[in-house]
Amino acid sequence: MNSTQSSLPHGFIPVMLTPFLDSGEVDYTGLSRLTDFYLEAGAAGLFANCLSSEMYELTESERLDVTKHVVKQVAGRVPVVATGSFGGTMLHQADFVKRIYDTGIQAVILTTCQLAFPEDSDAVFLDNLHQLMNQTVAIPLGLYECPVPYKRLISSQLLANILPTGRIIYHKDTSLDADEVARRLAVAESYKFGLYDAYMVNAVSSLKAGAAGLSCIQGNYVPELIVWLCENYDNEERETDVQRVQQWLVDSMDLLHTAYPTAAKYALQKRGLPISLYTRRVVDPLTPAVQEQLDTLLRTAGQLQEDLGIGQVA
Repeated sequence: MNSTQSSLPHGFIPVMLTPFLDSGEVDYTGLSRLTDFYLEAGAAGLFANCLSSEMYELTESERLDVTKHVVKQVAGRVPVVATGSFGGTMLHQADFVKRIYDTGIQAVILTTCQLAFPEDSDAVFLDNLHQLMNQTVAIPLGLYECPVPYKRLISSQLLANILPTGRIIYHKDTSLDADEVARRLAVAESYKFGLYDAYMVNAVSSLKAGAAGLSCIQGNYVPELIVWLCENYDNEERETDVQRVQQWLVDSMDLLHTAYPTAAKYALQKRGLPISLYTRRVVDPLTPAVQEQLDTLLRTAGQLQEDLGIGQVA
């Protein structure tokens, strides 16, 4: 059992996609089906309005409407979190934090890259964060080391400064550094805080170090495997199987990041979800060669799931 106690559940918290109609409008019927798909796979929570959701390509009203729709569809089955910081003054960001919290989510996630400019010091970042906290009293928050428009990492030393506020309950870790993850977990041990790793090369090591779970794009292809790993990473009787899943994640890393999120929508479409491939974000083209590789990957994932005794990939 993980040593970190979190007010969010342990397990897999998907970074949700946003389905669009071919006209470019948000597909709310598809979003309902996608929400249920994550839950049927065993997701412990949902992260709406994130980078995988094409949050920067959504209007402000769409960010609120998409989040509100997910909360309604979930109907209390699991907690939902969503991004609430998109640049501007701390007063402006605080206003949106309040508005998106009012959709019924459990915590508002702050993108670290929107709280300071790339050239700003950690001291400036901390001052801005505390200003934002002071203007959003009692709202549970999380941190997201979003790589767009630039990645701002939160070191274990910074985390040690922030956690005593008692406000940070979620952290999406993109440090890609197993040693740093361990250091962050060490300083967070006595707080109601959960670290959810996004880097699947370190999935097992992070979980064993005490991470509360995983929040990764791979779950937008085969969430069942990510759920299984969160539930079995420390099962000595399944150690060989755990290593098989970890290796599959390593081997598929590059492909699953190609033409993303269009590629993920293609994979889900192949799995039977009635969603369009339409993507507002400008990404690499989903070529026939990439589609063929994804088809092969889905077959191998299906075989792996069958071997593990979990639901078959359609």
